[in-house]
Amino acid sequence: MATLHERKTYREAIMKTLYEGMEGSGLPDVSGVRLRDGLAIPEQDLAAACTYLVEEGLVTVRWAHGDTPATVMLTHQGIRLMEAEEEDHG
Repeated sequence: MATLHERKTYREAIMKTLYEGMEGSGLPDVSGVRLRDGLAIPEQDLAAACTYLVEEGLVTVRWAHGDTPATVMLTHQGIRLMEAEEEDHG
């Protein structure tokens, strides 16, 4: 299982990837396989991070079989959080 620091890093990376993907491609969701492979997150840790983000109201997840989500998408609250962070970092 991931350390606290790793878990936080995974969650931040997922949010950033979703936000950048939404802006870049205009697609509202990202496949769980792309997140897992692109961010090199172990499958169980990806599932745990996505579950945490769902519980925080920041993403929605369409689950497939196993621990890798079929798709993950930012919620309106998640978009607002990422926009606020972007404004803070200029």
